[in-house]
Amino acid sequence: MRLHKAWIVAATTFLVLICASAFRSTTSVLYMPMEMEFGWTRTITSGAVALNIMVYGLTAPFAAVLMARFGAKVVALSALASIAAGTALTTVMTEPWQLYVDWGIFVGLGTGCLALVFGAQVANAWFVKRRGLITGIFSAAYATGQLLFLPSLTNLTQTAGWRSASLVVAAFATILIPIFAIAFNSAPTPPEAPYGGTVADAAPKPPVTVRANFEALKSAVKKPAFWALATTFFVCGWTTNGLIGAHFIPAAHDHGMPTNLAAGLLAVVGIFDFVGTIASGWLTDRINSAYLLVAYYGLRGLALFTVPFVLGPDVQPPLFFFIVFYGLDWIATVPPTVELCRRYFGLQNSSLIYGWVFASHMVGASIASAFAGWIRDSQGDYFIAWITAAVLCLGASTYSLTLRKAPSLK
Repeated sequence: MRLHKAWIVAATTFLVLICASAFRSTTSVLYMPMEMEFGWTRTITSGAVALNIMVYGLTAPFAAVLMARFGAKVVALSALASIAAGTALTTVMTEPWQLYVDWGIFVGLGTGCLALVFGAQVANAWFVKRRGLITGIFSAAYATGQLLFLPSLTNLTQTAGWRSASLVVAAFATILIPIFAIAFNSAPTPPEAPYGGTVADAAPKPPVTVRANFEALKSAVKKPAFWALATTFFVCGWTTNGLIGAHFIPAAHDHGMPTNLAAGLLAVVGIFDFVGTIASGWLTDRINSAYLLVAYYGLRGLALFTVPFVLGPDVQPPLFFFIVFYGLDWIATVPPTVELCRRYFGLQNSSLIYGWVFASHMVGASIASAFAGWIRDSQGDYFIAWITAAVLCLGASTYSLTLRKAPSLK
């Protein structure tokens, strides 16, 4: 039986999303070495990460337009080149503004073009059957990148310096460029059909202009569902990329935990996120997505309340339970959120609308990164940051109930 081209494209997309996540996993490891070498404060380094996350998120809606106009392949190749350049340039920086340009602009733009919007668009174009599962797999690619890169990059940083870690990420992005160029196609070419469908099931191309993108947003903001999705995903970004992703390792270090051990725990989060997000994609094909979000955000909030009390110099059972549980829930919110975008806004515009919802996710992450860094510098610990995040999650869980009457997908 011939392997459908959709699976080859999916595998290539998975590799690219891993590359995008590789940089996301290095920032918390590089905080302390950069601060020690240059005498920078946590506010400076977390501010650069906040800028990166902000650019990353705000790029996503326009990346969807660029992909529709020029093709996902051209945009993704440009993004890989931007990630390679930005990470390589950090090795020769000497001033904070250079960190903001390299991390914030170059890598922010590159990873923004390769955000989960890219994965959602590939899933829409290539899959009819198993679309929710594929979205979950693409979401899990972020966890896999963290799993593959974080422990080794931590060891490399400690043995060979943080510049070596940056060069490894740059090299991986560079090597992936020719592989992606050969193996990836943006959409099926007739008579080829999406997996599980016919040529007639191919997703229609969304509008291809910036104006049309804003028109889609203008129409979406009139629906309460948009605000529910954007607000809850704002909280998702706050409690994942912005807080745990950026600050877990330095927070654990504050409690006396060795950096290697903290990085290993974050990698364990990645392992269980891989399982949890794929499982969430499977559940999204079978259960009302709104109820999944209620459960995910509610349980995440309860878990965050425990963090200040379970962190310590070593790994006790309560901390390990948190790591496993939080890993399963890390970005399990993505498949149901994407599915709700499809149902409320239609398959044609869902990638564009999800781009704006994802931008809200990364704005939340950006604010959380800066907020947590400021709390750490002003209060001496992260306690207020953990409790704030927990309360936001409980609010998001309640708000998700408003999405339970999503229309059928047309």
